Amino acid sequence: MPSPTFAEWQQRARDLGIEGRAFIEGAYCEATAGERFDCLSPIDGRLLAQVASCDSADAERAVSSARTAFDSGRWARLAPARRKAVMIRLADLLEAHREELALLETLDMGKPIGDSLGVDIPAAARALRWSAEAIDKLYDEVAPTPDDQLGLVTREPVGVVAAIVPWNFPLLMACWKLGPALASGNSVLLKPSEKSPLTAIRLAQLAVEAGIPPGVLNVLPGYGHTVGKALALHMDVDTLVFTGSTRIAKQLMIYAGESNMKRVWLEAGGKSPNIVFADAPDLHKAAQAAAAAIAFNQGEVCTAGSRLLVENSIKSSFLPMVVEALKAWKPGHPLDPATNVGALVDTQQLDTVLGYIEAGQAEGARVVLGGKRVLEETGGLFVEPTLFDGVSNAMKIAREEIFGPVLSVIGFDSAEEAVAIANDTPYGLAAALWTADLSRAHRTARALRAGSVWVNQYDGGDMTAPFGGYKQSGNGRDKSLHAFDKYTELKATWIQL
Repeated sequence: MPSPTFAEWQQRARDLGIEGRAFIEGAYCEATAGERFDCLSPIDGRLLAQVASCDSADAERAVSSARTAFDSGRWARLAPARRKAVMIRLADLLEAHREELALLETLDMGKPIGDSLGVDIPAAARALRWSAEAIDKLYDEVAPTPDDQLGLVTREPVGVVAAIVPWNFPLLMACWKLGPALASGNSVLLKPSEKSPLTAIRLAQLAVEAGIPPGVLNVLPGYGHTVGKALALHMDVDTLVFTGSTRIAKQLMIYAGESNMKRVWLEAGGKSPNIVFADAPDLHKAAQAAAAAIAFNQGEVCTAGSRLLVENSIKSSFLPMVVEALKAWKPGHPLDPATNVGALVDTQQLDTVLGYIEAGQAEGARVVLGGKRVLEETGGLFVEPTLFDGVSNAMKIAREEIFGPVLSVIGFDSAEEAVAIANDTPYGLAAALWTADLSRAHRTARALRAGSVWVNQYDGGDMTAPFGGYKQSGNGRDKSLHAFDKYTELKATWIQL
């Protein structure tokens, strides 16, 4: 069946009924105080919905519901194979509703509908299904003991998990956390960003349809300083998982220490280097990847390749290739399937990105391409993909996470210099390098202080590989079997025979 056309997506957007209430104890409800906030589309500024603005009272209700559900054992003590079957049904429901969910994602966050439909929703379903399939294949252990003793190591659900997820990949980041958290038997409080809460709210109803018991998954839209803070400080939340900015991640660690020393797992910011050596096996491919690494999802990606490090001997010939590749990434209406660059999420982010572009120029970097707001007449929040040359790693645009389509090009003369520049950052989320020299690839990958290193590609990997960072990019890992460590306790049971 062919995907909808631009006109069909526009009609569906006009006809779409949007739920904006919170979800507690298996049902939609208003916030306790009756507060709401306007959810505006960055595409044209129109009001999509009024969304429940939860606060500490709602956090209290939801945590109580989650704890009751957990203690009852109706999910936590269900056989792993039965939890798996429910989670797979939920993944199936995401796929069955993929066009509705993609439309919500695009209207809410501004990303191109082709990405929402072709990337985000399928990847979210895969994340749920992969974690579900893994849960009855994770074996406990028997320790090596003397003949008169038996040592058991068992994995148990941690209890009540609060998951605070970002606005740039709303459903996908939620499913990266919900997959292992729910599959392990926990109850979860999902707090979506106030900038893009709509797919999380819709997901809650699909979870009930799949068979997840009431109270096991609660969704609390609202602001970080209200309901987010309440969850982080709550004495009955056992684990807090978060994806977002480093600034907020640090604050959440403080809240955990001020409350019950809850486990805190954080995936924070990045300023990822993309290193191109002169002997890269395919410079054209490297240029195309460099453009995609900064323009995809409007650059609102924690792993965006925002620092392009190019060996000086090829810089004059390689840079025009990048410029040409970046010209193919053009802002357009996000509901048009031909669009590959959508709108920035809100006016605050628009101002942030434009402010960094001004700062780069003020510090002496040269705009080679882009640098302007466009399509302003639509009422949308669009910025051209922008490339700066003449950048030093000391400049603001090279040191701070912009979260927009702004690329800084930095030259280098040796592998040692490239590694030094790449590692000269408070972040350590991801890095890439391009070389035909296998030994150099291994040496450089080992030297880069980043949680993910890609060789002769950008943004590689799937659900089998862990995702997370070094340094101020956070701790813990999403994806892979390692993710289950965040949502389980290890219990040692020692028996005298």
